[in-house]
Amino acid sequence: MDIRGAVDAAVPTNIIAAKAAEVRANKVNWQSYLQGQMISAEDCEFIKKFEIAGSEDKQAILTKEGHQCAKTFLNLMAHISKEQTVQYILTLIDDTLQENHQRVNIFFDYAKKTKNTAWSYFLPMLNRQDLFTVHMVSCYQFNYVGVFILNKLHGTGAEPGTGTISPSESSQYVQCVAGCLQLMLRVNEYRFAWVEADGVNCITAVLSNKCGFQLQYQMIFCVWLLAFSPQLCEQLRRYNVVPALSDILQESVKEKVTRIILAAFRNLLEKSAERETRQEYALAMIQCKVLKQLENLDQQKYDDEDITDDINPHTLSTCFQQYSSELKSGRLEWSPVHKSEKFWRENAVRLNEKNYELLKILTRLLEVSDDPQVIAVAAHDVGEYVRHYPRGKRVIEQLGGKQLVMNHMHHEDQLVRYNALLAVQKLMVHNWEYLGKQLQSTEQSTPAVAARS
Repeated sequence: MDIRGAVDAAVPTNIIAAKAAEVRANKVNWQSYLQGQMISAEDCEFIKKFEIAGSEDKQAILTKEGHQCAKTFLNLMAHISKEQTVQYILTLIDDTLQENHQRVNIFFDYAKKTKNTAWSYFLPMLNRQDLFTVHMVSCYQFNYVGVFILNKLHGTGAEPGTGTISPSESSQYVQCVAGCLQLMLRVNEYRFAWVEADGVNCITAVLSNKCGFQLQYQMIFCVWLLAFSPQLCEQLRRYNVVPALSDILQESVKEKVTRIILAAFRNLLEKSAERETRQEYALAMIQCKVLKQLENLDQQKYDDEDITDDINPHTLSTCFQQYSSELKSGRLEWSPVHKSEKFWRENAVRLNEKNYELLKILTRLLEVSDDPQVIAVAAHDVGEYVRHYPRGKRVIEQLGGKQLVMNHMHHEDQLVRYNALLAVQKLMVHNWEYLGKQLQSTEQSTPAVAARS
C-alpha cells in the first residue's frame, strides 16, 4: 500500500455537523458581555460587525483588519468561560478558515507580533471537558496550523463533562480526532514528535479497549504511517504493536481493517533498517501465530489487490526471514510455513546459504533438543528439504542429519516417531509422486496424529 494513495481517513460528520449548526443558531448577546466588563468595547464592536458580514464583506474586513480579527477572537476565547459561547467562537473561527484556509495567516501574523506561537492560544482549551470544544480546537490545530500538540485522545476513557454526550457521539468525536492524527502523521517530523510524546502507548491503549472497527482502522493506519520511518521502526520495538495487531487480525471481519494490518506488518518488516529489528518483528509475528492467519487469508478471495499483495510476501522473502528467525530461536512449532508446499518449493535451496547455516542449526536441534515438538518439526523440515532440493539427500548425509533422524524413529513420543519415519522415507525413496500418495494414505489412516501435527 502506497502512502500517497492512502486517502481512506474517513471522519464522521453527521453528529458534529448537526452540533455546529445548533451552535451557529444560538446567537450571542455581546452587549451583555460588554456591560459586564468581560470584553472590551473594541472587541465587542468588531465581533458584532464580523458575524453579520457577508462573504465579500468579511474578506474585506480581514484584509484591512486581520490583526484586529485575530486579537478579538483570541481575547474572547481567553476571557469568556461559558461553554456555549466558547463553542460559538470556535465555530465562527472554523467557518472563517473553511472559506479560505489561507486566512490562518492572520493568527500567525498576530502571534509573531506578540512573540507567541499561533497554537499556544488554543492549547489550554484542549483540557476543557466539552467534547465539541476539544474537537473544534484539535481540528484547528491539525488541519490549519499543522503542528503536533495533542497529547491524548479524548475517547472511551474521557469524561464527557456535562453528561449530555452519548457514547455514540463520543465515538464520533474521537474518530474525528483520530482522523486529524492520520493527517498529521503523514509528515515525517510529526511522527517523531508523536512517538517522543509517548503517543504509541496511547494508540495501543485504544486498540486494547475493544473499540469499533472504524477506530481500529484509524489507529492501525497511524501505526502504518509511523512504520514508514526506519528510525521509528527501531523505537516501536519497545511497544507491543505486533501482538495488538495480530489479536485484531484474528477477529477482524472488516476487509479494510485486514488490509491496514497487513500493510503495517509489511512496513515493519520492510522499512526497518537493522537486520536485528526485522528478525525481532518476524519472531514476534511467528509467536503470535500471524503466519497461520496469513495462511487462512490466502485461501480467501479479496477484491482489494492491496490485501493480496501484502499476503503474498509471506510465501517469499518475508516468509523465509520469519522461518529463519524461528529456526535460530530454537523454538520450532507447527506454524503454517512448515506445512506450506509453496514455501518449500520456493525456498528449500535457500537453506544452503552461508555454508548451510540453517541446515546445521536444524540438524543440531535433532541432536540436542529434548522438546518433542522441536524434534518433530525439525525432522519434518529435513524431509521437506530433501524432497524439494535435488541434491538434498547428499547434503543431509554429509551433515549427519540422516542418522540423527533415524535415531528418533524409536522415540517415546508418537508425533516424533511419525515425523521421523516420514523424513526417512523421503530420504530413501526416489519416486516422490508415489511417496506423496503413500503419505496421504498414511495421514488419513492416523487422524489423531495428523491432527496433532
